[in-house]
Amino acid sequence: MSTPPTRRGRRSGRRPGESGTREAILAAARRHFADRGYGHASLRAIAATAEVDQKLIAHYFGSKQQLFLAAIGLPINPAEVMDRVLGDGGDPAGATARLVDELTGILERPEIVQSIAALIRAGATEPEVAQLLRQFFPGVGSQIIGLVMARAVVGLEPLASMSARAVAESVAPGLVRYLIGSLAPDGEG
Repeated sequence: MSTPPTRRGRRSGRRPGESGTREAILAAARRHFADRGYGHASLRAIAATAEVDQKLIAHYFGSKQQLFLAAIGLPINPAEVMDRVLGDGGDPAGATARLVDELTGILERPEIVQSIAALIRAGATEPEVAQLLRQFFPGVGSQIIGLVMARAVVGLEPLASMSARAVAESVAPGLVRYLIGSLAPDGEG
């Protein structure tokens, strides 16, 4: 059944074929959530940036929370990263070298850093998102969150201007200690 023409001779409703609308909404949402955080990003502003009617957000994603979860969909799985890092049974030297490589790859991809930054901002005000953060970054959450906040959100120097490799080499030994070592001072653990 076809849609009847409107007064201007055009059909109303969804355009046939791939419109790119969903992707435009997701791109706009990622920018807004990263820049403003979950609480301050508005569906109206996201729709305006994507150049779509706000009703299409509800059509494609249902709610702001569902849009957020789709927008932050990390292109990495932290559990898989940790499996690769710790894959040899806990050798600290090997784990540190692998973590340097993994972190460098992550920090060199702005879309991943933006997704993590959006997640962190939202976690500060939304209990459900805070729970997601705890699940995404088991064992090293405070360090990863601090690193992303300092480098990408606040822009603290020298982290903000260091190369991704230099940052990874600086933080990896401490992160590995959290992952496979004891946090207790020597002699207490």
